[in-house]
Amino acid sequence: MLGISILSVLSCSSDIDFNQGNDLALEPVIVANLATFDIPAHQFVSGGIEQSQFVDVPNFDLFKDSFFKNNLLKVEFFFEINNTINRDFVIDLVLLDINDSERHRISIPVPAYTGVENLVPYPELFDSSNLVILTSTRKMSFTITMQPGPTLSESSLGSLKLRSSTTGYFSIK
Repeated sequence: MLGISILSVLSCSSDIDFNQGNDLALEPVIVANLATFDIPAHQFVSGGIEQSQFVDVPNFDLFKDSFFKNNLLKVEFFFEINNTINRDFVIDLVLLDINDSERHRISIPVPAYTGVENLVPYPELFDSSNLVILTSTRKMSFTITMQPGPTLSESSLGSLKLRSSTTGYFSIK
């Protein structure tokens, strides 16, 4: 019995390199919703008069923290628009800094519905060349502009839907 315990003590001898933890780099990928809306066609009409433009300016200071400035490698925005209204639209997303100055504009043309599925995918990449735009963004301005076309009424059918996400790629050392 004594011989077995001496053998097991002697057989477990290897050097442990505690410095290898210094080379560890975590590279997480985080996916989150960015924005979403679903606007029925009749909401583009108020009191019988077409409203050709909607604007929303939510705060957007997600990337202002020093953690993002120090560890963020790139960010992909992905937009998917589904238009079932027989009018063309343009969706503008404008990234604004703390002084409400435009830092970046994403303009997405959306064709009119013609009876077939009308999904418009649109990616936008921020990497080392323009990542500072996101880290200095404090607000996003969404502007939806309806283009000229057939008149809409309060009984018009269809809707304009947007889904979007953001994927952040990090390197944490």
